[in-house]
Amino acid sequence: MSEKIQKILAAAGIASRRQVETMISDGRITVNGAIAQLGERMTHHDKVCIDGREVKLNKSLNQKTRVLLYHKPEGEMCTRHDPEGRPTIFERLPLIRNSRWICVGRLDYNTSGLLLISNDGELANLLMHPRQAVEREYAVRIRGDITAEITSRLLKGVMLDDGIARFEKMVTAGGTGTNHWLHVIVKEGRNRLVRRLFESQNLTVSRLMRVRYGNVYLPSNLKRGRYVELTPDEMTLLFDFVKFVQQP
Repeated sequence: MSEKIQKILAAAGIASRRQVETMISDGRITVNGAIAQLGERMTHHDKVCIDGREVKLNKSLNQKTRVLLYHKPEGEMCTRHDPEGRPTIFERLPLIRNSRWICVGRLDYNTSGLLLISNDGELANLLMHPRQAVEREYAVRIRGDITAEITSRLLKGVMLDDGIARFEKMVTAGGTGTNHWLHVIVKEGRNRLVRRLFESQNLTVSRLMRVRYGNVYLPSNLKRGRYVELTPDEMTLLFDFVKFVQQP
């Protein structure tokens, strides 16, 4: 049965669906020798090349969907290769055959905490897609005084350089002065969103850690730089959460 090229390549773990669409728009993908077009349909038996290298799709047909929960430390990049030679999260992950790991959203260099990583691009796409409005919860240490007026603005929404943004929820988590902790929730994955929201109110974030993504929490006993694989029961809960149906 034929399906859209971006769906097949995402399910094969090549990249998320949105990343595949970008590759197609950039002319990096060919199907049976012709440059692929967005929305084009294909099967697993067609010859697909990315940047001139053939992708063996048949090997991915029976690939089981896997999800890793990784505790990212500060000082690691979420890219596969960093031009400055900084360490990346992918250096810590297990090898995977006939597929590749896809990071569900990113955390910047100075942010730590929970990262979900999957070999299934369709699942990654569902977890990241704006229409899903998946909650991301962060523990934040702030320098500066957070007044009632500032809290009100951050909950109602402030204008950033890429549009209006806001926190869904802000809860005090202890500490005073330069060691004032909050838990905040956003429903977007915009770059440096939490930091930029606080910066808009002249507040400095001195520590930032993601503690939850959707219905998955960062385990308190998972050390930085370590990962665990979700169990079948945990996978079922995650699939149900985003209404993901695994390909037979």
